[in-house]
Amino acid sequence: MRVVLPLIVLVALGAAAIASVPNPAFVQEADGTATQQAVERAREQAREAKARGDRLEREAEKTGDEAEKNAREAAALAARVQQAEAERVLAEAQLRAVGRERSRLEADLAARQRPLMGLTATLQRLSRNPPAFTLLRPGTVDETLRARALMSSMLPVIERRTAVLREEVSAIRQVERSEAAAIERLRTTETRLAERRKALLETETRQRLASRRLGSEAAREEERALALAERARDLTGLLDEIDEAASLRARLAALPGPKIRPARPGEVRVEDPTVTALQTSASPDPYILPANGRLAEGFGGSSRGLTLAVESGALVAAPGAGRVAFAGPYSGYGRIVIVEHANGWTSLVTGIGRLDVRVGEELVAGSPLGVADPRLGRVILELRRRGEPVNPLPLLR
Repeated sequence: MRVVLPLIVLVALGAAAIASVPNPAFVQEADGTATQQAVERAREQAREAKARGDRLEREAEKTGDEAEKNAREAAALAARVQQAEAERVLAEAQLRAVGRERSRLEADLAARQRPLMGLTATLQRLSRNPPAFTLLRPGTVDETLRARALMSSMLPVIERRTAVLREEVSAIRQVERSEAAAIERLRTTETRLAERRKALLETETRQRLASRRLGSEAAREEERALALAERARDLTGLLDEIDEAASLRARLAALPGPKIRPARPGEVRVEDPTVTALQTSASPDPYILPANGRLAEGFGGSSRGLTLAVESGALVAAPGAGRVAFAGPYSGYGRIVIVEHANGWTSLVTGIGRLDVRVGEELVAGSPLGVADPRLGRVILELRRRGEPVNPLPLLR
């Protein structure tokens, strides 16, 4: 009885240990939620960049103006770069999700294996070395029968649990295949991104060489912009100075030219030079985010714009069509670009590490401005209407 009872206790404890292991279930952790959000965000940004690139390529084919054609082709290439950036982020997020699922399956498999392996080893040892002397003791027959009955009842449980283990091993093999596919997708997107960045750089170089004849005028405009920056007390002051200069240019452009004296001077209506296009409130359309990334801070409170957390080396594009009013370094903001849009709207983009535009350039929405500064890791977009901050989110499309 002393030998059979421990056997019964051991089998019972083994059954309890096996039964206590939870059934496999996917638990959505905080990190998993963040990864899923990153996947959805990257997928949406890739879709939007692809649609923008397709549209700009169609527009470039239709236009007859060479300068506008070049600008739209460069913007289309920039959209392709941003599409590849989003696809790379998507591939990395999917790879992280697959890796986390693999770790979960392996941990669950190890937890299920431990009690089952211990019980199986004990049963194998007892089957190889049965305690024969227990047959000589009184009452051992009944106890042996009870132990045998208990072990017989455990066999279906063991079979079910081993079937679950086989399923989990198969699931791990499937996840490993998914992981290999995700790694291959990541390599492909990185190669595509490098090719598109190279093509964009070549296009920008050609355009820069073609516009060298305008270099002297561009240099003068840059000097005037730098003078404004030195005179401004802070970034808000610089924006105000540029808004004022833009309003002055618009009013001067709207002044009527010389006219032939009319036959009936009394019927002449005097035009008011202040009645210009600035009085309309039509916002820039289309208007887009300058870079792919996560919205780290929204508009409101102390924030006058949108702060995007971006990947190192992310391409930064013009949020809307307009003219470059300022492009250069500004203390605490990295390199910045100020774009004057029509109708008195102005956009400020900060956090740029490398600038690819000059003052005076005409841009379309999506034209490349440069590359995000990896030391800052953020790009800020501010939109203003006659100097007043405006929330850009409702205008994005």
